[in-house]
Amino acid sequence: MALCSTALSLRPLSSPTRPPHSPKFPYLSPVPAALFCHRQRPAQTLAMAPLRRLSGTAARASASQKVEEGTVPAGEERAEWGKVSAVLFDMDGVLCNSEELSRMAAVDVFADMGVSVTTDDFIPFMGTGEANFLGGVASVKGVKGFDPEAAKKRFFEIYLDKYAKPNSGIGFPGALELIMECKSRGLKVAVASSADRIKVDANLAAAGLPVSLFDAIVSADAFENLKPAPDIFLAASKNLNVPQSECIVIEDALAGVQAAKAAQMRCIAVTTTLSEEMLQPASPSLIRNEIGSISIDDVLYGGHSVDKEKRKEM
Repeated sequence: MALCSTALSLRPLSSPTRPPHSPKFPYLSPVPAALFCHRQRPAQTLAMAPLRRLSGTAARASASQKVEEGTVPAGEERAEWGKVSAVLFDMDGVLCNSEELSRMAAVDVFADMGVSVTTDDFIPFMGTGEANFLGGVASVKGVKGFDPEAAKKRFFEIYLDKYAKPNSGIGFPGALELIMECKSRGLKVAVASSADRIKVDANLAAAGLPVSLFDAIVSADAFENLKPAPDIFLAASKNLNVPQSECIVIEDALAGVQAAKAAQMRCIAVTTTLSEEMLQPASPSLIRNEIGSISIDDVLYGGHSVDKEKRKEM
């Protein structure tokens, strides 16, 4: 699937730990490794301010009254959250427990070059695409003559051979269930990833998630600007024929949350990769532990529970 993208001009994101400037990687905004959160770390659930809301108690009371009276039109939700027609799933760290595996494969790539790195060295560059993911560390380490395309090719060889074998169980618990629940509610679903298509297909196969589940798959191959630029999410919205204001993004990486915000989409962030404290400044609409912790109420109503009988009326 070939998608066209208009290159966007974005100012570099500020960061206290930005690596040396490189024209090849202008959008990188490193994440301090100290704020990295392993999946096993407990995290509190936090509801952040949604992008669209009415003011104060009156707005909540008005929305609740509409639900109670059954006056909310079919397919729409309470006013402070807004209509939802599509869900855009990031892949690494959201659908697939593959972030650590990707870093391990990247360490192998640098070992082939005789450069000693650790998996933590790659944390600041997660979610930005393989060329930036590898090239960012090469820049920080001062690797001479680094070839991003050759490194990417070797990365995919190692990753597919060692870490992403078909049906190897790398899918997060609850991922398939949430996808199917979204589809049963009439929502369109898409994968929107900064990874190349070869990795997207391998990860979905390893997670046991058929490509046919999704209405669209948007990968990095056709884009010059990857996350935190909004291009991938905007292309997914266009491909699904759904306004960006009606799209919900599910992301784990800071770059992904920033991309969703730049695309003017609501975003549910999960703490499978970064801590809640690291994600909060990017202002996701909601924060949950992992995809299995995201309910259909989170998607449709911004985390507000709605009585089952009232849902039938809606």
